[in-house]
Amino acid sequence: MVTMSDYEYADLIDDQDKVRLLVDPTSTYSRAAAAAMGRAMDDVVITAALGTSNTGKDGSTSTALPAGQKIAHGSAGLTIAKLVSAKELLDAASVDPSIPRFIVVSPKQISDLLNNTTVTSSDFNTVKALAQGEINSFVGFQFIVSNRLNTDSNSDRQVIAFASDGIKLAVGKEPAARIDERADKSYSTQVYYCQSIGATRMEEEKVVEIACNE
Repeated sequence: MVTMSDYEYADLIDDQDKVRLLVDPTSTYSRAAAAAMGRAMDDVVITAALGTSNTGKDGSTSTALPAGQKIAHGSAGLTIAKLVSAKELLDAASVDPSIPRFIVVSPKQISDLLNNTTVTSSDFNTVKALAQGEINSFVGFQFIVSNRLNTDSNSDRQVIAFASDGIKLAVGKEPAARIDERADKSYSTQVYYCQSIGATRMEEEKVVEIACNE
């Protein structure tokens, strides 16, 4: 069961020269509004991935991510061993290998892999290419770099590895934009965006939390 939440963004613009720029959909104001909606969507998905899911026929059962789906920090950042362990958890749960797998990391985890002295030369070259944007996958996971990841009670970064169908995003209302003059705000122009979204974890076995020291 997915709980939907509404999100809104509004910005008033007074300068008439800036208002004229609004006809350009790529203007900084439009981009800022769209980016705000995107960040809200990211936060909803990240929270749902590792949070408590409402399960059962009527969504009345609260289900937390099992301890068996969590990889301890081990007093280290992201390592090759942790990536292999995450892959093993998905494989052991018979997650179809043809389903795309992703891992969401912060920039620090890429640095961890580059600075890992146990990484072989071939691994290092692969991670270096990953850091430079030449490739986007490693150990079977497509990497997504985000600065929105949370930390746990030990201040460890909560990296998320998952199969694509393990997390579901529900869109009740697609992001919509309006640019209007506000008579109640001295006829300033307002850039307004809104959306209604929710997310949930579909199967616990398809999501893995990797704790990483930072």
